[in-house]
Amino acid sequence: MFEKAIFLLYKDEKLLFLFERRGMLWKRIFTTINMSFVGLFLSGAVLFLNSLMLLGKAEAKSVGIFNIFVGTLQMIIPFYLLVVSDQNNWDLYNDASIFLFGLTFLYVGITSLKGLEGNGLGWYSLWVAIVAVVYAFTSIIHFHNIVDALTWGMWAFLWFLFFLSNSLKKKIDYYLGIVAFVQSWVTLTIPSMLYFLGVWNTQSVYQIWTYVLLLSIFYFVVILFKGKFSLKKEKGRKEIQVL
Repeated sequence: MFEKAIFLLYKDEKLLFLFERRGMLWKRIFTTINMSFVGLFLSGAVLFLNSLMLLGKAEAKSVGIFNIFVGTLQMIIPFYLLVVSDQNNWDLYNDASIFLFGLTFLYVGITSLKGLEGNGLGWYSLWVAIVAVVYAFTSIIHFHNIVDALTWGMWAFLWFLFFLSNSLKKKIDYYLGIVAFVQSWVTLTIPSMLYFLGVWNTQSVYQIWTYVLLLSIFYFVVILFKGKFSLKKEKGRKEIQVL
């Protein structure tokens, strides 16, 4: 009887320890998710300001300061998440994605404040665009998450546009500004706010947001070809005037 009581006590302690560990694990998971969405929320603000800068509505140096501020936070957050995580491959996978934003914002901020050429920023953006494509395929193949796959695909497109603008010197600032403006809301700000309200992970919102992202991509394609058609039309008019 005495031995049985000791066994039950030992068993209860093991169960208690197990529940405590599980509680710590879930707390760690929720902390990671919450901080990630806070980072996305602030990223939405930065991308919004960057879009206004590209559209000629905001001054570059003032926007650059905000880029540096949020970029610094986006470097601190993933470092913290790495420390408190189990550091398995998927923890590293998720935390590394936040560094992509942090380094981009810091690079944009310093480039804007110092008046640098931006060639290095463009090549870095190409590297990030390629990495983002990998994240997009992983989202659909491994996690079976269409919303995340579309989101990463849109971010890859945005970073690729930064490469075209900064390294290849393509005159696409207006188009880039429109793409950045739309993405600041549909991929960052609104999803983060929906998560804060507790409705982001619902099936109905998931379905709605799939269509929102698809419509956004369709809009990008339409204005891209519309802009090319308008440019060709203007060139044709100039040639006629010269003749």
